[in-house]
Amino acid sequence: MTPEPRRVVVTGMGAVSPVGNDCDSMFAGLVAGRSGVGRITAYDPSAQDCQIAAEVKGFDPSAYLDAREIGRTGRYAHFAIAATQEALTQANLDPRRVPPDRLACLISTAIADSPMYEEQAHRFYSVPRRSISPFTVPRVSTSMAAGNVSMRFGVRGPSFGVSSACATGGHSLAMAWMMIRSGFADAVIAGGTESALSPGFVHSYRVMRLLALENEQPERASRPFDLHRSGFVMGEGCGVFVLEALEHAAGRGAEILAEFAGVGLSSDAYHPTSGSPDGDGATRAILQALARAQLQPDHIDLVHAHATATVLNDRIETLALKRALGDRARQIPVSGIKSMIGHCLAGAAPLGAIAGVQSIRQGVIPPTINLDTPDPECDLDYVPHTARRQPVRAALINSFAFGGQNCTLVFRRMEA
Repeated sequence: MTPEPRRVVVTGMGAVSPVGNDCDSMFAGLVAGRSGVGRITAYDPSAQDCQIAAEVKGFDPSAYLDAREIGRTGRYAHFAIAATQEALTQANLDPRRVPPDRLACLISTAIADSPMYEEQAHRFYSVPRRSISPFTVPRVSTSMAAGNVSMRFGVRGPSFGVSSACATGGHSLAMAWMMIRSGFADAVIAGGTESALSPGFVHSYRVMRLLALENEQPERASRPFDLHRSGFVMGEGCGVFVLEALEHAAGRGAEILAEFAGVGLSSDAYHPTSGSPDGDGATRAILQALARAQLQPDHIDLVHAHATATVLNDRIETLALKRALGDRARQIPVSGIKSMIGHCLAGAAPLGAIAGVQSIRQGVIPPTINLDTPDPECDLDYVPHTARRQPVRAALINSFAFGGQNCTLVFRRMEA
């Protein structure tokens, strides 16, 4: 007899973002409509036509790691360790006190350490050829966000990452949900992290004509759903959750922040970089997530949209929301926080999910800034310019990636 699927709850969250380096300061920045976009400082961008990004500011890895550990690990891993520490502290969970096979670590990165890869490749191919670092492989491996967190905090259960471009963080949370729901784990440290601001990587997106180029007004560059949007802004950041089976959290007296109620996954099978114009894959992901959460469109009070500010993506996502949610779609606030934090790749969905949980708990919805001239084909309520106070029972978080890889997550207020 198949056991009843277990309910999954959130007991801890941690964030490192372009508008704040913990959950509370990040959410305060989002609610204030503060842009984290500026001129790139990670390297000199003057030789490139795209010179802007949403960088994490004021982050000090020495607060979490010693000098030797900092040199052996990439910035994306520093973010993951910091966000995990915040999440574990909020959850009041000591990994070493959980049976080793019952706690997993699933923190993912799509790109890992592109600055390290470019630097070491340059050394290798230079004349004369120079030696490269023995830490190159562990720093550029996409499994090492989870690996470093596992080693740092003593997580001895399954530890790995998934990689699915812009949906990486969403798929990481979805996999964690499945592991707990099925009984494979009692708790999972899960999320996504990214810090890929290097000249070659940024330029690779530029040659695809996907990046906004408003170097003179960087804070205005990311304009989801606006008629004059011109592409997304590269970002960096990390979001981490402590997820637990309801009975496990209740058994140790943990505060439950929200219920992680449902997951939807699909593929467009259409194009390497563009979603299907009819929104079919995204629609199916949303409908699956609602069905698994056992919710109707009328129960949803917030959508954290993928909202990259590319012409096609914003229109396709709008169409998918209308197809999946019907008439209710026009009544639900749709927030596009990439207007403030850029596209954080693997960090995008977890940071959006954190914002969604914060909205459920605080009753305030972050705005979509820079939305001055709405695209007629993007005709939903995108909460332009100013945050909105209203109760939120449940939130959808969308994450749509290159290759047509779609992920929708549902978080809801915890109810008996």
